[in-house]
Amino acid sequence: MRMHKKSHLEERLSACSDILAIADLTDKNMLSAAEKKEYLDFREIFKNDNPVRLEIGCGKGKFVAETAALNPNANFVAVEKISNVLIDACERIKGEKLKNVYFLNCAAEVLTKYFRPDTVEVIYLNFSNPLPKEGYKKQRLTHPRFLEIYRGILKNGGKIIQKTDDKNFYLFSLESYKEAGYEIEETCEDLKNHPVEGDAETEHEKLFKAQGKQIYRIVAKA
Repeated sequence: MRMHKKSHLEERLSACSDILAIADLTDKNMLSAAEKKEYLDFREIFKNDNPVRLEIGCGKGKFVAETAALNPNANFVAVEKISNVLIDACERIKGEKLKNVYFLNCAAEVLTKYFRPDTVEVIYLNFSNPLPKEGYKKQRLTHPRFLEIYRGILKNGGKIIQKTDDKNFYLFSLESYKEAGYEIEETCEDLKNHPVEGDAETEHEKLFKAQGKQIYRIVAKA
């Protein structure tokens, strides 16, 4: 189903420009676009040297808002490529007056354009699209080609924390981490009944749990 463009979207995005960077989409070739560096200065953005955590695919912002509130001594960058969705997250953060969240409107393929090497201590992948058809597996956010992108911005020993409701995607991801040389630190195949302290729910997670779906979680170290 096609999503209708939100009313006054450009004006609303502009009103959030103090907490939002919008990617330059002039170059449609992701590989060459990623080579043209426009590094974000997180010390300038956040006015501190606190560690940086990254959520890829933040949706409407429930997870990053709650996690940032629980961790005031960490800075959070939330990435979402669909601006029609991202605006809800931006407005939520402004409404809650959280000062440790910044947004980036871009695709995961160009993260190295905006993040310097060895910048991020944790990457969150929450309920990414499992793209179950075999022909789309290279587009899955835990495919080894993406894991190499993440490795380029993660600190040594940095972690990826992933949650999904899709068992096949969970199993695919486990193999991808191993193939890409990540160490699997933790796994959980029933997060609803084995909750992790400080782990905020996403919008999708709350719905899936209410439907009785199994939630899978992986912690992988670079």
